[in-house]
Amino acid sequence: MRETTPKGLHRLAFGGDYNPEQWPESVWQEDVRLMREAGVTMVSVGIFSWALLEPEPGTYDFGWLDRILGLLHENGVRVDLGTPTVAPPAWFYRAHPEALPVSREGVRYSYGSRGAICHSSPAYREAAARITTQLARRYATHPALALWHVHNEYGVPVSACYCDTCADGFRRWLDARHGSVEAVNEAWGTAFWGQHYTSYEQIDPPRLTPTVGNPAQQLDYRRFADATMRENFRAERDVLHRLSPGVPVTTNFMTALSQSDSVDYWAWGREVDLVTNDHYLITDGRRTHVNLAMAADLTRSVAGGAPWLLLEHSTSGVNWQPRNPAKRPGEMARNSLAHVARGSEGAMFFQWRQSRRGAEKFHSSMVPHAGTDSRVWREVVRLGADLDSLAGLRGTRTVPDVAMVWDWHSWWAQSLEWRPTEDHEARERADAFYETLYDRHLTVDFAHPEADLSAYPLVVVPALYLTTEAAGRNLREYVENGGTLVVSYFSGIVDEHDAVHPGAYPGALRDVLGLTVEEWSPLGEGESVRITGPDGASLTGDVWTEFVVERGARPVWTYADGPAAGRPAVTRHRLGEGTAWYVSTRLDAASLDVILSAACEDAGIEPRVELPRDVEVVRRSGDGGDFLFALNHTAHDVKVPLEAPGTELLGGEHAAGHLPVPAGAVRVVRLDA
Repeated sequence: MRETTPKGLHRLAFGGDYNPEQWPESVWQEDVRLMREAGVTMVSVGIFSWALLEPEPGTYDFGWLDRILGLLHENGVRVDLGTPTVAPPAWFYRAHPEALPVSREGVRYSYGSRGAICHSSPAYREAAARITTQLARRYATHPALALWHVHNEYGVPVSACYCDTCADGFRRWLDARHGSVEAVNEAWGTAFWGQHYTSYEQIDPPRLTPTVGNPAQQLDYRRFADATMRENFRAERDVLHRLSPGVPVTTNFMTALSQSDSVDYWAWGREVDLVTNDHYLITDGRRTHVNLAMAADLTRSVAGGAPWLLLEHSTSGVNWQPRNPAKRPGEMARNSLAHVARGSEGAMFFQWRQSRRGAEKFHSSMVPHAGTDSRVWREVVRLGADLDSLAGLRGTRTVPDVAMVWDWHSWWAQSLEWRPTEDHEARERADAFYETLYDRHLTVDFAHPEADLSAYPLVVVPALYLTTEAAGRNLREYVENGGTLVVSYFSGIVDEHDAVHPGAYPGALRDVLGLTVEEWSPLGEGESVRITGPDGASLTGDVWTEFVVERGARPVWTYADGPAAGRPAVTRHRLGEGTAWYVSTRLDAASLDVILSAACEDAGIEPRVELPRDVEVVRRSGDGGDFLFALNHTAHDVKVPLEAPGTELLGGEHAAGHLPVPAGAVRVVRLDA
């Protein structure tokens, strides 16, 4: 049985990426002294250190790493030790320029940043296995070692390479997946536009073409690129498992839909011993704490509901967005504890000490350029103490209320060219549905469309363009067995090969929804439609309309104008013991709430009317007890109702009745049994 918790770490993880190689050794003693002051329990080391560890091919220098690991151990700090394979040295690329990736346009990237890797390169694979083996042999039994950290943020900034080596790998992958060239032709529909192949040698990656290329080929190539990165991860992981048994192996994900779209995290979650994630606030005008909650819920779901670990976030501003504001006082702790509420076993940062040089010198850190006489440092020290007081919740699990179906393959397929409108985005619908559930104070699990959904009274499907027959059966059985389902438009349309399901839309979801769709009629830019419902109520939709025909479903809301005037806009279908809702136009979060309110009533989910907007209440439960997190993202003091009395762990006070939560603050109550 594989180990899933950092070895020797008996508190919540608190620390960050530590890059001592950027600093003279005279700074190291100061670093560990400050780590003790802040309550740091673990740091990540060596992630970008390949050039220093192997300055020439086959020549190794571990002296500096020996010294820093020894110093950290002496000061009680555990180590997440990286394999530095995200940044091969300059000598490697000088010897193997073919290992640099090639863009779809045929341009080979140059050395000088990070992640510039052709994951099909035999030379890269050999070199990565060699440095990983050396590290494992040297540090497998080191007393500071808590966790192995392979590579860094797979898929960022490059996931797919289009070189000739990748072309060969793609052909082998196609043969393993499809079994024959004839099967590839069938899956890709190559009879269209005369693209028929008679041998694998004729198949190339989907490089730049004069007009739109074969969509099924593009979808398969995204799968191939993801699988190739995962194969390289497994190769390093297996070396570490063999030479360093008992120490878990991870790699840091970027599950937020705002940060990475090239990785199938359902597949990756099965490969790591411990799911870890990096998350950064996207300052695009949206409510950043909602995006944070969504990313944390998605990460927990990739972990199968088990505890996971936030391996990177920022103490304050970042440096890579168009505008990078500082976090407000208290926001760093609130962000950190929001992740913990939703299942993280700690809060780690990029990075420990702010760099003086390089591309990220303006990215915030635990020890800023301003030093310890700064707001950031004082908040870091306070957060360390707060996390220490929460050690008792280790191993507990976040309690979900509802589920949202999400599939990266469907997102990839929907994002290809020549769809009915460029205004419909899978991520936008996922964000809107999540935000609506968030504002109803419901904790969301994410689920693969073929996963067991029986534990959830309500399941929402915001965007499932690609729906396999198995997924369609799964959703139907969920409803027949008593579940409540809400499906948004442009779902159920194609199979795993991007081929339209036979018959009328919505294909694989016709039966469960009890309807067909004759045609779509996307709206022009800035156009909207009005839909009317019970008691003459009115909502507004935009982007999309449909000509819906009831086949057992009944209309609840109707198009009052627009191309589909008089036709059903929102339907409800009783099937077996459950109910399926269908929303055929794009509604904003406020309008969606009207529909989801009715669906919640079907599901028996009571409204939480006492909680103000932007106040989160999340629960973790397990052998360690029941823990209620209350996070106030507003500028006003609030009171949160408690279902049972308990002890507020950040302050130590008894809590009963209504829990006071000051503006911008967090409270954590261990409820009495």
